[in-house]
Formats: sequence, structure tokens, C-alpha cells
Amino acid sequence: MRKQIGFFIFLSCWWIGVQAKEGTWVNPFTDVCWECLFPITVSGINVTPGHEDLNQHRKTVCTCAGTPPKVGIPLTFWEPTRLVDVTRHAYKLMGLGGLSVGKETIKNRGSIGFTDASTQASFYHVHWYTYPLFSMLGLFLDFICLEKGEIDMVYMSELDPLWNDDQWALLVNAEAGFFANPAAQLACIADCTASSFNKPLDELFWCAGCEGSLYPFTGTVAHHVGAVQASALLLQRVIAKLHRTLAIKGYEKNNYCEAEFLPIFKKSLYKTQMIYPIPQTSGACQALGKSDVLWGAGKAFPFKGEDFVYLIWTKKQCCLDAVKPAVAAGGLQ
Repeated sequence: MRKQIGFFIFLSCWWIGVQAKEGTWVNPFTDVCWECLFPITVSGINVTPGHEDLNQHRKTVCTCAGTPPKVGIPLTFWEPTRLVDVTRHAYKLMGLGGLSVGKETIKNRGSIGFTDASTQASFYHVHWYTYPLFSMLGLFLDFICLEKGEIDMVYMSELDPLWNDDQWALLVNAEAGFFANPAAQLACIADCTASSFNKPLDELFWCAGCEGSLYPFTGTVAHHVGAVQASALLLQRVIAKLHRTLAIKGYEKNNYCEAEFLPIFKKSLYKTQMIYPIPQTSGACQALGKSDVLWGAGKAFPFKGEDFVYLIWTKKQCCLDAVKPAVAAGGLQ
């Protein structure tokens, strides 16, 4: 009888483990919020009625250097380009089905706990993948600013000695000390308000909207309000860190020719969509810093809902060749 009970307990535990597998493989047809592609603007005109153009700089013609110089039509749109894990489990690739590529130890494991009777802190790891979804699906291939390539791992915080040490992190965010004062932090209220209306303030680059302080560029969240808030904050930190280390590029105002390095990253160039544990499949994507009170309710829950995967949408600016459409329209060869 005891053997039968033991076997039943073992079988129950095995079944729970199978059912509770953490992580996800992104299904581009069921997990992606395709509304986040919008708005699309052509020559400064929003061609997607019903979608407010929040950050468009009006320009009807673009010119790019070359021999001969290129004259074209300015185009802006949003492209899904990256996946980001925010997880307590070291070496566990949540965006690749929960695959483990290393041994998690107590030393490198994430945590959530109280630093005193009233303040909760946490530590998470992040993984940054290239995810050129349009290219992989064969969409919009004529757009020269489209991301090319395949799924690839670019950054793992477990391999970064600066990610878990606030003091060493000063090597890449030395200016943090200038903003560690009440006046600078008070200014972040304006960024929180603007971000909640999907208009983050690039000028307040030390702020992470309603989610806290952008500094330091580490996985430690000194004021952990909730798992969604912490993950949204670390999402911004890893973007800022990769910009600072010149690992990724972005578009400056009125630059429709080529992305460039932006050591001080621009929050308005990104918006996010949660993929796991609960995918957002409709509505507008979230601007960086937008209050998670407005979109994060029910997105985190015990056991399977404490780690996150986000899809990053990047604002793209292209200078479309004006000759090819004209030739095609005229039926010329």
C-alpha cells in the first residue's frame, strides 16, 4: 500500500512538472500584437487612420549621401526586432521554451525579498535576443531599414560581471551620481505622466517613467513594487546599457538614412509587448516607462507567472527610393 501511495505521489509530481513547464516559443500568429506596427507615416502623413502619430517629425522629402545622392520618401513604422527575458533563473532561456544552457547556483540565482520591514528589493537576470520577425516572415523586404538575420543571443547578464554589482556598473553609467538627488528624481514625475500617455520624455534620460530610476545599469531593483514593475524597469535598463556599450543603434530626429550609435538612448524609439506569461495580442503596445497599473494587472502570478518575456518594437525610419515606385507606376522598364 505504501509503495502504491509513493508511486501515486511520484506520478502526480511528474505530471505537475510537465504541466508547469516555464518559458515559451513565440508563435508569430497567435502571440504577436500586430496592431503595434502602427502608426505608419509616409512623407509626414499618417496613413493609418485611428492610430495617433505620437512622435513623428514632419518631413516630406529625405536625402541621403551617396554617389549620386539619394532622394526619397520618408517612411516611419514600428518593427518587432528583439526578445527580452527577465527571469529569476540563471541560464534559463524563457523565450526559447525555457531551455537551460547552464547550471543555476545559489550565487547567481535571482531573488525577491525585504531589505527592511517596509522595503522590498529584487534581482533578475536578462537575456537579449535578436528577433527580426518581419525578415523571418518575408514581410516588407523592400524596406532598406528592415532588420536582417535570424534569431540570435546577443546578451546574457549571467556572463556580465557588472550586472550584479552596482559599484562596478559605474564604469558604464558614471553619470549616475549626478542624478542621485531629490531634484533630479522629482523631475521623473513628469516623465511618468508623459510615458503613461505614450509620450516618454527623451530629455529626462535618467528616468524610467513610472517604474523607477534608470540607474544603475544592474539587475537589482532597490524598490520592488511588483514583478511586472521590476521587469519593465530592467527592460529599460538593458536597452540603455546596450546603447551605452554601443551594442545597438537607433535613429536620430529627421535621420531617415542610417541608424547610428546613441550612447544616451531615446525612450521614444521603443515600445514593448508582453509575450509571457500572458501574451498581449491586441491594443497599443506600451511606451517605456508607462505605469504598469494601466496595463499590468493580472500579468504576474505565483509559480509560472513570475518570469517574463517581452517583444521589443523599434521605431524605424526609412528613405524609400522615389524612382522605383515612379517607374513601376509608369510601366517603364
